[in-house]
Amino acid sequence: MNGEVPGLWEGDLPRDVSDVVAHDPRVVTVWSDIGCPWASLAVHVLRSRAVDVGVPLFIDHRAFPLELFNQRPTPKPVLDMEIVAIAGLVPEVGWRLWQEPEAAYAVTTLPAMAAVQAAKDPGVGGLRASDELDAALREAFYRENRCISVHAEILAAADRCPSVDLAALERALKQGAGQRAVFEHWRTAQGPSVQGSPHLFVQHRYSAHNPGVDYHWTGRPGHGFPRFERYDPGWADDVLGLVAAGPQVD
Repeated sequence: MNGEVPGLWEGDLPRDVSDVVAHDPRVVTVWSDIGCPWASLAVHVLRSRAVDVGVPLFIDHRAFPLELFNQRPTPKPVLDMEIVAIAGLVPEVGWRLWQEPEAAYAVTTLPAMAAVQAAKDPGVGGLRASDELDAALREAFYRENRCISVHAEILAAADRCPSVDLAALERALKQGAGQRAVFEHWRTAQGPSVQGSPHLFVQHRYSAHNPGVDYHWTGRPGHGFPRFERYDPGWADDVLGLVAAGPQVD
């Protein structure tokens, strides 16, 4: 399989998209914040499993901007503890704790999420480019300790994405592309359908918040520690099975 869905993913977006979920059954809608380790685990598992089983994967990323919900940057001590817990259980994610000066830490992920939305424009690369950029930004933050709050770092991540037209993305970002989408997603995510970061949908057939993970904090977040009760990555096979099955006939 060559990873393309004929007639849909030639640099264009799905025609029929609701406020919450892409209607096309071949698309996984992922609501998340790039700075959320649980979301980054979910997309890592989904992407890795798609490669293993040979199922073409198309993700429509929607922003769940934690800093807008919480009216503050996500506290670094909380993220550090979540990163340690996840990377200790799933070492193949390849994450590491922040090694650069704390003054260089990514205090906001809004510009990065806006860039992912801007990349959806067919002139920049479309949905595939958007997903490549999302993956590159997560890698830059969690593996390489890059400050993805900074415009130059966003472009550096984009430069590694084969489907992204870098010059077109830079022009789009200079005009504020993607920012409106992030705020529109924030408004939509305040409704009852989206429960947090991450929340995954496949058409009307699948909906799960933080799939495969059951954990609790041993104390107040930032003071206690995340403790896994259960971790089962098998959910990704369920999602990819639905994607591979395509449209359902009623």
